[in-house]
Amino acid sequence: MKPPPAAVAPSALTRRTFLHHSAVVAGGLAFPTIIPSSARGAAGAVPPSERITIGLIGKGVMANGHLKFLAHRDDVELVAVCDVDRSRREEGRAEIAEINADKKPVGSYQGCTAYNDYREILARPDIDAVVIVTPDHWHALMAIDAAKAGKDIYCEKPVSMTIQEGRRTAETVHRYGRVFQTGTQYRSIPDVRRACQFVRDGRLGKVKSVYALYKTIRPLISGPRFKSVADIVNADRCGAAYVPMDFAFPAQPVPEGLDWALWVGPAPWRDYHSIYHTNPKPGVVPWSFSDAFGVTSSTQHFSHSSDVLQWALGFEHTGPVEIFHPSTRHFPTLTCRYADGTLLHLLENWEQIKTVYQAVPADARIAGAFGAVFVGERGWLTSMSTGGRIEGGPDSLFAEMNFTHRRDFSVGSNNHHANWLECIRTRQTPSCDAETGHRSASLAHLVNIACWTGQTLRWDPVREVFPDNPAANRLRARAMRAPWRV
Repeated sequence: MKPPPAAVAPSALTRRTFLHHSAVVAGGLAFPTIIPSSARGAAGAVPPSERITIGLIGKGVMANGHLKFLAHRDDVELVAVCDVDRSRREEGRAEIAEINADKKPVGSYQGCTAYNDYREILARPDIDAVVIVTPDHWHALMAIDAAKAGKDIYCEKPVSMTIQEGRRTAETVHRYGRVFQTGTQYRSIPDVRRACQFVRDGRLGKVKSVYALYKTIRPLISGPRFKSVADIVNADRCGAAYVPMDFAFPAQPVPEGLDWALWVGPAPWRDYHSIYHTNPKPGVVPWSFSDAFGVTSSTQHFSHSSDVLQWALGFEHTGPVEIFHPSTRHFPTLTCRYADGTLLHLLENWEQIKTVYQAVPADARIAGAFGAVFVGERGWLTSMSTGGRIEGGPDSLFAEMNFTHRRDFSVGSNNHHANWLECIRTRQTPSCDAETGHRSASLAHLVNIACWTGQTLRWDPVREVFPDNPAANRLRARAMRAPWRV
């Protein structure tokens, strides 16, 4: 690997000069530059020339797990960390330096450089890949810029704020031949994969209905973090909304060391308020309620659910053909219909699967999120990866799936990052590529559009248009704040 170039001042790194540099870099990275794992020696540490060099973009709560996993791998070297909050990026740089110092052989790992502007990481020719762990409104733009710069990409979910952003992300990743992994790591838990494959193989019989959680913003805005702005958010009035909201928070002084203009970036401008971003870090996705920066339920958990349920149904590269708003009285809750007739019912809580739809036995144990409940001709089965073990009935299903042990599992027992790293070496398609990530995010976007319009909508998943609804079609995209664009 080449040594890192001298740092480029953010003011000098305009989008035009960045993209010009990226085109040059991408031209030199058309083919794999990583030596395959099969070519390594069997013993000893991985030589620097065979390590995948990675830049981490974003250093909030969610990034901590990515940092620790990647920095401790011998075949990976984290050489850069970026955050618009100086305290966070310096914290990340120090953590990586400490981990590298403990690696063997001592002194064989280069230092980690901290950056304020992500484009400085993408401009480095010695960096092979990036991990994007930022608020939602940055995901698509950063992924597109990274692909154009010749970097492979791991991007947190959801991969987009709109259907248009997701489509352009998938197209750009394909055009530049990059390896893209969506951060829906729950699909890589072995027992979740086993349950989903069972459904996908048709062994549950024809799936009639699927159930997943899609919560309102009430749990978010009624929590203690919003106590100081309770009169503004008004949880009693706004809590029933499923879609992100826009609240007129008063402007606060921007903390020292925080580049707020770059934090907002391509999103509609909002003055700084600590409810969006503050230190110490208030939670995993504190901004998810905001229509400028997040996608509410999709940000929190539904991207994981949509990923595994569409994969189990065989619809991971397409989507539903109709979205029913409950006000139209077709179904009591938000519902999507797929081309084969399968219905996806979205619930605020799991009791509704018993009390409203009576789809599982009254004594069935349903708990957790990040998955779904499948009801087929031969029984029912869960794929939830939180809240305890996989459930279902009749019990004979589990013998068929070869669940000879207890059905409890660890969320951490997944190979999602490892799958991405191996695909960087082999140039194969990872388990949750850009198209899959786009379709998972799109499912939530479709539901939100139905909520915004208050209508039942027909959807063409091939052309990605609403065939007979111009108003809904306008909601497939939104303008980015100048000078940002995709």
